[in-house]
Amino acid sequence: MRKKIVAGNWKMNTLPAEGVELAKGVVAMRGEVCDCVNFIVCPPFTHLAQVAEALKGSNVELGAQNCAAEAKGAYTGEVAASMIAALGCKYVILGHSERRQYYGETAQTLNKKMEQVYANGLTPIYCVGENLDEREAGNHFAVCKQQIEEVVFNLTEEQFKNLVIAYEPVWAIGTGKTATAEQAQEIHAYIREVLASKFGAAAEECPILYGGSCKPSNAAEIFAKEDVDGGLIGGAALKAEDFIGIGKGFMA
Repeated sequence: MRKKIVAGNWKMNTLPAEGVELAKGVVAMRGEVCDCVNFIVCPPFTHLAQVAEALKGSNVELGAQNCAAEAKGAYTGEVAASMIAALGCKYVILGHSERRQYYGETAQTLNKKMEQVYANGLTPIYCVGENLDEREAGNHFAVCKQQIEEVVFNLTEEQFKNLVIAYEPVWAIGTGKTATAEQAQEIHAYIREVLASKFGAAAEECPILYGGSCKPSNAAEIFAKEDVDGGLIGGAALKAEDFIGIGKGFMA
């Protein structure tokens, strides 16, 4: 059985006190969804420590939205993987479309970040996905394949066992557009085929999350698909009720 995961990417939202309240809300409602679903919250760096405190004693896990490509040193403004691990993070989002688009993150950078993540005992949530032009040109398969080959294929078999993939149809992030459940299944199944070409049967155990405008109203339909193992949630993760409601999609 692959892990079922609902991960909340809070992006650059919430002040520390708001983040703590949101985390407490998630913890309070966590019991409404079976333990078979893993919940992860990924706040901004500024309040990871406070949110970690709010999650104590619960089975809601903590993740960061990014980390530095270097271990330590004269890198003003950067946050090392060792630092976020020390705060209690278990997961790190890497390669999000916004990092690629706005901050020029390349495969070279992401390979270095992967090294740091694994060196510090963290689990990467590695994002792949195509933009609207690439989707309309029919290049979505090729884009996802390239993003996997240039980073994930550099992992060892042991590292691959501790990896989560998130598929983001970039054209469906914050636009209100959503890939159909059938489109999600098609690309998730393809991603699993690409992973299997390198890692064989282990690809069957790798969770692949859907990351495009998932909400309580469509979660059940999307999560019912064979190769969709959960969601990387943006806007809907900022309300505890909606976030937990998405997790209930596994129970429908």
